[in-house]
Amino acid sequence: MARSLSRPPKTVDLHAEAFLADLDNYELNELLAESLDYLREQLDAAIYWSYPEIKFIHGKGRGILRNAVYEELQHYKSSGAISHYHPSYQNEDIVIVVIGL
Repeated sequence: MARSLSRPPKTVDLHAEAFLADLDNYELNELLAESLDYLREQLDAAIYWSYPEIKFIHGKGRGILRNAVYEELQHYKSSGAISHYHPSYQNEDIVIVVIGL
């Protein structure tokens, strides 16, 4: 069976300017939704490719993206799709998602 999902990078920047070219065409809530969609795409691909872990950069700011990311990861953990997640010990702007046990 051929793999259909592209292999994601090991560290993914969730800031919209990292993966969208036309930021001026989005409202803030739409940018947040795009970032969460991108998180899901990259995490699903990492699971598909059997990565042991993947890192997501959510940054500091007011914590809106960070809170949304952690909420989304809780759904993945509750469903058993990931083992756990935690802030990076070197940089709290990054969350490390452990996929396998």
